[in-house]
Amino acid sequence: MARLLIIDDDDAFRDTLAETLESLGHEVQPAESGAAGLQALARGHFDAVFLDHRMPGMDGLQTLEAMRERLPATRALPPVIVLTAHASGHNTIAAMRLGAFDHLTKPIGREAVQEVLSRALREQAATASNEPAAEEGEDELIGVSAAMREVHKRIGLAAASAAPVLVLGETGTGKEQVARALHRHSARAGRPFVAVNCAAIPKDLLESELFGHVRGAFTGAVADRPGSFRAADGGVLLLDEIGDMALAVQAKILRVLQEGEVVPLGAHKPVKVDVRVVAATHRDLAAAVREGQFREDLMYRLDVLSIRLPPLRERLADIIPLAEHFLRLAAAGQAPKQLSATAAQALLRHPWPGNVRELRNLAERCQALVRHPVIEAADLGLAAVAPAQAGQGGSLPADWLDSPLPEATERLERALIVHALAQAQGNRAEAARRLGIHRQLLYRKLAQYGLGD
Repeated sequence: MARLLIIDDDDAFRDTLAETLESLGHEVQPAESGAAGLQALARGHFDAVFLDHRMPGMDGLQTLEAMRERLPATRALPPVIVLTAHASGHNTIAAMRLGAFDHLTKPIGREAVQEVLSRALREQAATASNEPAAEEGEDELIGVSAAMREVHKRIGLAAASAAPVLVLGETGTGKEQVARALHRHSARAGRPFVAVNCAAIPKDLLESELFGHVRGAFTGAVADRPGSFRAADGGVLLLDEIGDMALAVQAKILRVLQEGEVVPLGAHKPVKVDVRVVAATHRDLAAAVREGQFREDLMYRLDVLSIRLPPLRERLADIIPLAEHFLRLAAAGQAPKQLSATAAQALLRHPWPGNVRELRNLAERCQALVRHPVIEAADLGLAAVAPAQAGQGGSLPADWLDSPLPEATERLERALIVHALAQAQGNRAEAARRLGIHRQLLYRKLAQYGLGD
Protein backbone atom coordinates (compact mmCIF):
# COMPACT_ATOMS: atom_id res chain seq x y z
CA MET A 1 0.00 0.00 0.00
CA ALA A 2 1.27 3.45 -0.95
CA ARG A 3 0.48 6.78 0.65
CA LEU A 4 -0.66 9.18 -2.06
CA LEU A 5 -1.44 12.90 -2.26
CA ILE A 6 -3.97 14.37 -4.72
CA ILE A 7 -3.75 18.13 -5.32
CA ASP A 8 -6.70 19.32 -7.43
CA ASP A 9 -9.24 22.13 -7.08
CA ASP A 10 -11.95 20.14 -8.88
CA ASP A 11 -13.88 18.44 -6.08
CA ALA A 12 -15.61 15.90 -8.34
CA PHE A 13 -12.41 14.83 -10.12
CA ARG A 14 -10.45 14.72 -6.87
CA ASP A 15 -13.04 12.51 -5.21
CA THR A 16 -13.26 10.19 -8.23
CA LEU A 17 -9.49 9.78 -8.43
CA ALA A 18 -9.32 9.18 -4.67
CA GLU A 19 -11.95 6.43 -4.94
CA THR A 20 -10.01 4.82 -7.78
CA LEU A 21 -6.73 4.87 -5.85
CA GLU A 22 -8.36 3.61 -2.66
CA SER A 23 -9.96 0.76 -4.60
CA LEU A 24 -6.45 -0.18 -5.71
CA GLY A 25 -5.49 -0.55 -2.06
CA HIS A 26 -3.73 2.78 -1.42
CA GLU A 27 -4.09 5.43 1.28
CA VAL A 28 -5.09 8.83 -0.15
CA GLN A 29 -4.95 12.36 1.20
CA PRO A 30 -6.73 15.06 -0.82
CA ALA A 31 -5.70 18.72 -1.07
CA GLU A 32 -7.86 21.36 -2.76
CA SER A 33 -5.02 23.78 -3.67
CA GLY A 34 -1.31 24.02 -4.21
CA ALA A 35 -0.83 25.69 -0.83
CA ALA A 36 -2.76 22.90 0.93
CA GLY A 37 -0.69 20.31 -0.92
CA LEU A 38 2.57 21.94 0.18
CA GLN A 39 1.36 21.92 3.79
CA ALA A 40 0.53 18.22 3.54
CA LEU A 41 3.99 17.47 2.10
CA ALA A 42 5.64 19.43 4.91
CA ARG A 43 3.78 17.37 7.52
CA GLY A 44 4.42 13.88 6.20
CA HIS A 45 5.82 11.51 3.60
CA PHE A 46 4.02 10.53 0.37
CA ASP A 47 5.02 7.85 -2.11
CA ALA A 48 3.56 9.75 -5.09
CA VAL A 49 1.64 12.92 -5.88
CA PHE A 50 -1.14 13.53 -8.43
CA LEU A 51 -1.02 17.25 -9.25
CA ASP A 52 -3.50 19.27 -11.33
CA HIS A 53 -1.88 21.69 -13.78
CA ARG A 54 -4.54 24.42 -13.83
CA MET A 55 -5.60 25.72 -10.42
CA PRO A 56 -6.50 29.19 -9.15
CA GLY A 57 -3.76 30.94 -7.25
CA MET A 58 -0.73 28.69 -7.29
CA ASP A 59 -0.95 26.52 -10.42
CA GLY A 60 0.50 23.05 -10.82
CA LEU A 61 3.91 24.10 -12.16
CA GLN A 62 4.33 26.70 -9.43
CA THR A 63 3.37 24.06 -6.87
CA LEU A 64 5.84 21.57 -8.33
CA GLU A 65 8.62 24.14 -8.26
CA ALA A 66 7.77 25.04 -4.67
CA MET A 67 7.87 21.36 -3.71
CA ARG A 68 11.42 21.08 -5.02
CA GLU A 69 12.52 24.25 -3.26
CA ARG A 70 10.91 23.61 0.14
CA LEU A 71 11.70 19.95 0.69
CA PRO A 72 14.78 19.58 2.90
CA ALA A 73 17.92 18.19 1.31
CA THR A 74 17.44 14.98 3.28
CA ARG A 75 14.10 14.25 1.56
CA ALA A 76 13.74 13.41 -2.12
CA LEU A 77 10.83 14.72 -4.16
CA PRO A 78 8.27 11.91 -4.58
CA PRO A 79 7.17 11.05 -8.13
CA VAL A 80 4.79 13.79 -9.25
CA ILE A 81 2.20 12.94 -11.93
CA VAL A 82 0.87 16.14 -13.48
CA LEU A 83 -2.68 16.03 -14.84
CA THR A 84 -4.20 18.55 -17.23
CA ALA A 85 -7.38 18.96 -19.24
CA HIS A 86 -5.56 21.35 -21.61
CA ALA A 87 -2.43 19.64 -22.88
CA SER A 88 0.18 21.55 -24.89
CA GLY A 89 3.79 21.00 -25.80
CA HIS A 90 4.77 23.98 -23.65
CA ASN A 91 3.23 22.75 -20.40
CA THR A 92 4.37 19.15 -20.98
CA ILE A 93 8.00 20.20 -21.51
CA ALA A 94 7.85 22.60 -18.57
CA ALA A 95 6.40 19.94 -16.24
CA MET A 96 8.96 17.29 -17.22
CA ARG A 97 11.76 19.81 -16.93
CA LEU A 98 10.71 20.67 -13.37
CA GLY A 99 10.98 17.01 -12.44
CA ALA A 100 7.48 15.64 -13.07
CA PHE A 101 7.41 11.86 -13.37
CA ASP A 102 4.75 11.97 -16.10
CA HIS A 103 2.25 14.39 -17.65
CA LEU A 104 -1.17 12.98 -18.51
CA THR A 105 -4.34 14.37 -20.05
CA LYS A 106 -7.69 14.27 -18.25
CA PRO A 107 -9.89 12.31 -18.17
CA ILE A 108 -7.69 9.44 -17.05
CA GLY A 109 -9.14 5.94 -16.79
CA ARG A 110 -8.57 3.38 -14.05
CA GLU A 111 -6.13 1.33 -16.17
CA ALA A 112 -4.03 4.40 -16.97
CA VAL A 113 -4.00 5.42 -13.29
CA GLN A 114 -2.87 1.95 -12.28
CA GLU A 115 -0.19 1.82 -14.98
CA VAL A 116 1.38 5.21 -14.27
CA LEU A 117 1.25 4.68 -10.52
CA SER A 118 2.95 1.30 -10.86
CA ARG A 119 5.77 2.93 -12.81
CA ALA A 120 5.98 5.86 -10.40
CA LEU A 121 6.31 3.57 -7.41
CA ARG A 122 9.09 1.61 -9.15
CA GLU A 123 11.19 4.50 -10.34
CA GLN A 124 12.51 7.79 -9.02
CA ALA A 125 11.31 11.03 -10.63
CA ALA A 126 13.80 12.41 -13.17
CA THR A 127 16.03 15.20 -11.86
CA ALA A 128 15.64 18.40 -13.89
CA SER A 129 16.59 22.07 -13.85
CA ASN A 130 14.12 24.59 -12.45
CA GLU A 131 14.74 27.33 -15.00
CA PRO A 132 11.51 29.24 -15.74
CA ALA A 133 9.62 28.11 -18.81
CA ALA A 134 9.55 30.15 -21.98
CA GLU A 135 6.47 31.64 -23.55
CA GLU A 136 4.74 29.85 -26.37
CA GLY A 137 5.45 31.29 -29.80
CA GLU A 138 6.21 30.61 -33.42
CA ASP A 139 8.79 27.94 -32.58
CA GLU A 140 6.48 26.10 -30.17
CA LEU A 141 6.16 22.39 -30.92
CA ILE A 142 2.44 22.00 -31.51
CA GLY A 143 1.09 18.51 -30.92
CA VAL A 144 -1.62 16.81 -28.88
CA SER A 145 -1.09 13.30 -30.29
CA ALA A 146 0.33 10.60 -28.06
CA ALA A 147 3.48 10.42 -30.19
CA MET A 148 4.16 14.15 -29.87
CA ARG A 149 3.48 14.14 -26.15
CA GLU A 150 6.25 11.56 -25.83
CA VAL A 151 8.51 13.92 -27.80
CA HIS A 152 7.63 16.77 -25.42
CA LYS A 153 8.41 14.60 -22.41
CA ARG A 154 11.75 13.52 -23.85
CA ILE A 155 12.70 17.14 -24.54
CA GLY A 156 11.83 18.06 -20.97
CA LEU A 157 13.96 15.26 -19.56
CA ALA A 158 16.89 15.99 -21.91
CA ALA A 159 16.88 19.75 -21.37
CA ALA A 160 18.80 19.55 -18.08
CA SER A 161 21.66 17.57 -19.62
CA ALA A 162 24.66 18.88 -21.55
CA ALA A 163 25.05 15.64 -23.52
CA PRO A 164 24.69 15.61 -27.32
CA VAL A 165 21.23 14.94 -28.73
CA LEU A 166 20.42 13.18 -31.99
CA VAL A 167 17.09 14.24 -33.54
CA LEU A 168 15.75 11.82 -36.13
CA GLY A 169 12.87 12.35 -38.52
CA GLU A 170 11.82 12.83 -42.10
CA THR A 171 12.43 16.12 -43.87
CA GLY A 172 9.95 18.76 -42.76
CA THR A 173 8.93 17.17 -39.45
CA GLY A 174 10.30 20.03 -37.32
CA LYS A 175 13.73 18.85 -36.16
CA GLU A 176 14.99 22.42 -35.76
CA GLN A 177 12.01 23.21 -33.52
CA VAL A 178 13.06 20.33 -31.27
CA ALA A 179 16.58 21.78 -31.04
CA ARG A 180 15.20 25.22 -30.25
CA ALA A 181 12.93 23.76 -27.56
CA LEU A 182 15.90 21.99 -25.97
CA HIS A 183 17.78 25.31 -25.93
CA ARG A 184 14.79 27.31 -24.69
CA HIS A 185 14.09 24.99 -21.76
CA SER A 186 17.72 24.51 -20.68
CA ALA A 187 20.12 26.44 -18.49
CA ARG A 188 21.72 27.66 -21.75
CA ALA A 189 18.60 29.59 -22.78
CA GLY A 190 20.30 32.94 -22.28
CA ARG A 191 23.23 31.96 -24.47
CA PRO A 192 23.38 31.70 -28.30
CA PHE A 193 21.51 29.22 -30.46
CA VAL A 194 23.26 28.66 -33.80
CA ALA A 195 21.92 26.43 -36.60
CA VAL A 196 24.03 25.13 -39.49
CA ASN A 197 22.54 23.16 -42.38
CA CYS A 198 25.33 20.77 -43.29
CA ALA A 199 23.63 19.80 -46.57
CA ALA A 200 23.27 23.39 -47.79
CA ILE A 201 26.95 24.39 -47.50
CA PRO A 202 29.53 23.08 -50.01
CA LYS A 203 31.85 20.60 -48.30
CA ASP A 204 34.95 22.69 -49.05
CA LEU A 205 33.38 25.63 -47.16
CA LEU A 206 31.72 23.70 -44.31
CA GLU A 207 34.96 23.33 -42.35
CA SER A 208 35.48 27.08 -42.29
CA GLU A 209 31.80 27.64 -41.43
CA LEU A 210 32.03 25.34 -38.41
CA PHE A 211 35.54 25.86 -37.06
CA GLY A 212 36.44 29.28 -38.44
CA HIS A 213 39.70 30.36 -40.04
CA VAL A 214 42.52 32.82 -39.61
CA ARG A 215 43.49 35.49 -42.07
CA GLY A 216 45.45 34.04 -45.00
CA ALA A 217 44.39 30.44 -44.34
CA PHE A 218 43.27 30.17 -47.96
CA THR A 219 42.63 32.36 -50.98
CA GLY A 220 39.96 34.87 -50.05
CA ALA A 221 40.48 34.60 -46.28
CA VAL A 222 41.08 38.32 -45.79
CA ALA A 223 40.09 38.37 -42.11
CA ASP A 224 39.73 36.04 -39.15
CA ARG A 225 36.41 34.25 -38.85
CA PRO A 226 35.33 32.63 -35.53
CA GLY A 227 33.09 29.89 -36.97
CA SER A 228 29.83 28.44 -35.68
CA PHE A 229 31.26 26.53 -32.72
CA ARG A 230 32.76 29.68 -31.21
CA ALA A 231 29.67 31.69 -32.13
CA ALA A 232 27.59 29.20 -30.09
CA ASP A 233 30.01 29.17 -27.13
CA GLY A 234 28.01 28.63 -23.93
CA GLY A 235 24.90 27.77 -25.91
CA VAL A 236 23.57 25.22 -28.40
CA LEU A 237 24.76 24.39 -31.91
CA LEU A 238 22.38 22.57 -34.25
CA LEU A 239 24.13 20.52 -36.94
CA ASP A 240 21.18 19.95 -39.23
CA GLU A 241 21.35 17.13 -41.79
CA ILE A 242 24.59 15.86 -40.31
CA GLY A 243 24.14 12.65 -42.30
CA ASP A 244 25.25 14.59 -45.40
CA MET A 245 28.50 15.78 -43.83
CA ALA A 246 31.80 14.76 -45.47
CA LEU A 247 33.86 12.12 -43.63
CA ALA A 248 36.84 14.47 -43.19
CA VAL A 249 34.67 17.02 -41.39
CA GLN A 250 33.06 14.26 -39.32
CA ALA A 251 36.48 13.40 -37.89
CA LYS A 252 36.94 16.99 -36.72
CA ILE A 253 33.45 17.08 -35.20
CA LEU A 254 34.34 13.98 -33.20
CA ARG A 255 37.43 15.72 -31.83
CA VAL A 256 35.39 18.75 -30.76
CA LEU A 257 32.94 16.52 -28.92
CA GLN A 258 35.73 14.60 -27.19
CA GLU A 259 38.12 17.45 -26.40
CA GLY A 260 35.85 20.50 -26.21
CA GLU A 261 38.10 22.55 -28.47
CA VAL A 262 38.34 23.68 -32.09
CA VAL A 263 41.29 24.49 -34.31
CA PRO A 264 40.47 27.20 -36.90
CA LEU A 265 41.75 26.63 -40.43
CA GLY A 266 45.27 27.99 -40.75
CA ALA A 267 45.78 28.07 -36.98
CA HIS A 268 47.83 25.74 -34.79
CA LYS A 269 46.53 26.59 -31.35
CA PRO A 270 43.21 25.02 -30.24
CA VAL A 271 40.46 27.20 -28.80
CA LYS A 272 38.31 25.88 -25.94
CA VAL A 273 34.53 25.93 -26.51
CA ASP A 274 31.56 25.01 -24.32
CA VAL A 275 28.82 24.00 -26.74
CA ARG A 276 25.94 21.56 -26.52
CA VAL A 277 25.62 19.86 -29.89
CA VAL A 278 22.25 18.84 -31.27
CA ALA A 279 22.56 16.83 -34.48
CA ALA A 280 19.61 16.21 -36.79
CA THR A 281 19.16 14.01 -39.81
CA HIS A 282 16.52 12.36 -41.97
CA ARG A 283 18.96 9.60 -42.91
CA ASP A 284 19.39 6.16 -41.36
CA LEU A 285 22.82 6.65 -39.81
CA ALA A 286 23.31 2.94 -39.09
CA ALA A 287 22.83 2.20 -42.79
CA ALA A 288 25.18 5.06 -43.67
CA VAL A 289 27.81 3.53 -41.37
CA ARG A 290 27.45 0.18 -43.11
CA GLU A 291 27.86 1.91 -46.48
CA GLY A 292 31.01 3.71 -45.31
CA GLN A 293 29.36 7.15 -45.53
CA PHE A 294 29.28 7.95 -41.81
CA ARG A 295 31.73 7.33 -39.00
CA GLU A 296 30.54 4.74 -36.51
CA ASP A 297 32.38 6.35 -33.59
CA LEU A 298 30.73 9.71 -34.34
CA MET A 299 27.29 8.09 -34.55
CA TYR A 300 27.70 6.59 -31.08
CA ARG A 301 29.12 9.86 -29.71
CA LEU A 302 26.13 11.81 -31.01
CA ASP A 303 23.49 9.26 -30.07
CA VAL A 304 23.71 9.81 -26.31
CA LEU A 305 20.14 11.07 -26.19
CA SER A 306 17.89 10.54 -29.20
CA ILE A 307 14.52 12.02 -30.08
CA ARG A 308 12.51 10.68 -33.01
CA LEU A 309 9.98 12.98 -34.61
CA PRO A 310 7.10 11.05 -36.19
CA PRO A 311 5.98 12.01 -39.70
CA LEU A 312 2.75 13.97 -39.95
CA ARG A 313 0.86 11.01 -41.43
CA GLU A 314 1.38 9.24 -38.08
CA ARG A 315 0.08 12.28 -36.15
CA LEU A 316 -3.44 12.72 -37.47
CA ALA A 317 -4.61 14.25 -34.19
CA ASP A 318 -2.11 17.11 -34.74
CA ILE A 319 -3.03 18.07 -38.30
CA ILE A 320 -6.00 20.36 -37.56
CA PRO A 321 -4.38 22.08 -34.50
CA LEU A 322 -1.24 22.66 -36.58
CA ALA A 323 -3.19 24.04 -39.54
CA GLU A 324 -5.09 26.44 -37.28
CA HIS A 325 -1.83 27.49 -35.58
CA PHE A 326 -0.18 28.27 -38.92
CA LEU A 327 -3.26 30.19 -40.10
CA ARG A 328 -3.04 32.36 -36.97
CA LEU A 329 0.67 32.98 -37.54
CA ALA A 330 0.08 33.89 -41.20
CA ALA A 331 -2.75 36.25 -40.25
CA ALA A 332 -0.21 38.50 -38.47
CA GLY A 333 -2.71 39.90 -35.97
CA GLN A 334 -5.67 39.97 -38.37
CA ALA A 335 -8.58 37.53 -38.33
CA PRO A 336 -7.29 34.10 -39.39
CA LYS A 337 -9.23 32.06 -41.92
CA GLN A 338 -11.31 29.17 -40.59
CA LEU A 339 -11.39 25.58 -41.85
CA SER A 340 -14.69 24.11 -42.99
CA ALA A 341 -15.55 20.51 -42.10
CA THR A 342 -14.82 19.37 -45.66
CA ALA A 343 -11.46 21.17 -45.64
CA ALA A 344 -10.56 19.48 -42.35
CA GLN A 345 -11.47 16.09 -43.81
CA ALA A 346 -9.32 16.80 -46.88
CA LEU A 347 -6.37 17.68 -44.64
CA LEU A 348 -6.79 14.41 -42.73
CA ARG A 349 -6.90 12.38 -45.96
CA HIS A 350 -3.74 13.93 -47.43
CA PRO A 351 -0.54 11.81 -47.00
CA TRP A 352 1.70 14.86 -46.29
CA PRO A 353 4.93 13.76 -47.97
CA GLY A 354 6.40 17.15 -47.00
CA ASN A 355 5.23 16.78 -43.39
CA VAL A 356 4.72 19.84 -41.18
CA ARG A 357 6.61 22.12 -43.58
CA GLU A 358 4.17 21.25 -46.36
CA LEU A 359 1.19 21.93 -44.08
CA ARG A 360 2.62 25.29 -43.02
CA ASN A 361 3.17 26.38 -46.63
CA LEU A 362 -0.39 25.36 -47.47
CA ALA A 363 -1.83 27.31 -44.53
CA GLU A 364 0.15 30.43 -45.42
CA ARG A 365 -0.98 30.19 -49.04
CA CYS A 366 -4.63 29.84 -48.04
CA GLN A 367 -4.44 32.71 -45.56
CA ALA A 368 -2.98 34.96 -48.27
CA LEU A 369 -5.02 33.94 -51.31
CA VAL A 370 -8.43 32.67 -50.17
CA ARG A 371 -10.83 35.62 -50.35
CA HIS A 372 -13.62 34.27 -48.13
CA PRO A 373 -13.29 33.79 -44.35
CA VAL A 374 -13.89 30.01 -44.41
CA ILE A 375 -11.50 27.73 -46.30
CA GLU A 376 -13.26 25.00 -48.26
CA ALA A 377 -11.75 21.74 -49.49
CA ALA A 378 -11.50 23.10 -53.06
CA ASP A 379 -9.40 26.03 -51.80
CA LEU A 380 -6.69 23.70 -50.55
CA GLY A 381 -5.73 22.48 -54.02
CA LEU A 382 -4.93 19.00 -52.72
CA ALA A 383 -5.05 16.18 -55.25
CA ALA A 384 -7.39 13.29 -54.53
CA VAL A 385 -5.53 10.60 -52.62
CA ALA A 386 -5.64 7.06 -53.93
CA PRO A 387 -5.89 4.34 -51.27
CA ALA A 388 -2.34 3.17 -51.99
CA GLN A 389 -1.02 6.67 -51.30
CA ALA A 390 -2.90 7.38 -48.13
CA GLY A 391 -0.19 6.17 -45.78
CA GLN A 392 -0.76 3.36 -43.34
CA GLY A 393 -4.21 1.90 -43.62
CA GLY A 394 -5.23 3.60 -46.89
CA SER A 395 -7.88 6.32 -47.13
CA LEU A 396 -10.27 6.82 -44.23
CA PRO A 397 -13.55 4.89 -44.26
CA ALA A 398 -16.59 7.01 -45.07
CA ASP A 399 -18.18 6.57 -41.63
CA TRP A 400 -15.00 7.89 -40.00
CA LEU A 401 -15.30 11.11 -41.97
CA ASP A 402 -18.77 11.65 -40.53
CA SER A 403 -17.52 11.08 -36.97
CA PRO A 404 -16.29 13.73 -34.51
CA LEU A 405 -12.53 14.27 -34.86
CA PRO A 406 -11.54 12.68 -31.50
CA GLU A 407 -13.56 9.54 -32.29
CA ALA A 408 -12.14 9.24 -35.81
CA THR A 409 -8.62 9.77 -34.47
CA GLU A 410 -9.06 7.02 -31.88
CA ARG A 411 -10.30 4.63 -34.57
CA LEU A 412 -7.29 5.39 -36.74
CA GLU A 413 -4.89 5.05 -33.82
CA ARG A 414 -6.35 1.64 -32.98
CA ALA A 415 -6.08 0.54 -36.62
CA LEU A 416 -2.44 1.66 -36.79
CA ILE A 417 -1.60 -0.30 -33.64
CA VAL A 418 -3.31 -3.43 -34.97
CA HIS A 419 -1.45 -3.03 -38.29
CA ALA A 420 1.92 -2.53 -36.56
CA LEU A 421 1.39 -5.59 -34.35
CA ALA A 422 0.49 -7.68 -37.39
CA GLN A 423 3.59 -6.46 -39.27
CA ALA A 424 5.74 -7.21 -36.19
CA GLN A 425 4.14 -10.65 -35.78
CA GLY A 426 2.97 -9.76 -32.30
CA ASN A 427 6.34 -8.44 -31.10
CA ARG A 428 5.35 -5.42 -29.04
CA ALA A 429 8.84 -3.90 -28.90
CA GLU A 430 9.08 -4.02 -32.69
CA ALA A 431 5.50 -2.67 -33.06
CA ALA A 432 6.38 0.26 -30.79
CA ARG A 433 9.48 0.94 -32.91
CA ARG A 434 7.40 0.92 -36.11
CA LEU A 435 4.89 3.31 -34.54
CA GLY A 436 7.64 5.59 -33.23
CA ILE A 437 6.45 5.39 -29.62
CA HIS A 438 7.81 3.97 -26.38
CA ARG A 439 6.78 0.49 -25.32
CA GLN A 440 5.13 1.81 -22.15
CA LEU A 441 2.90 4.05 -24.25
CA LEU A 442 2.03 1.10 -26.50
CA TYR A 443 1.07 -0.95 -23.44
CA ARG A 444 -1.24 1.85 -22.29
CA LYS A 445 -2.82 2.03 -25.73
CA LEU A 446 -3.30 -1.75 -25.85
CA ALA A 447 -5.15 -1.56 -22.54
CA GLN A 448 -7.14 1.49 -23.65
CA TYR A 449 -8.38 -0.21 -26.84
CA GLY A 450 -8.82 -3.67 -25.32
CA LEU A 451 -6.02 -5.19 -27.41
CA GLY A 452 -4.07 -6.74 -24.53
CA ASP A 453 -3.70 -10.44 -23.83
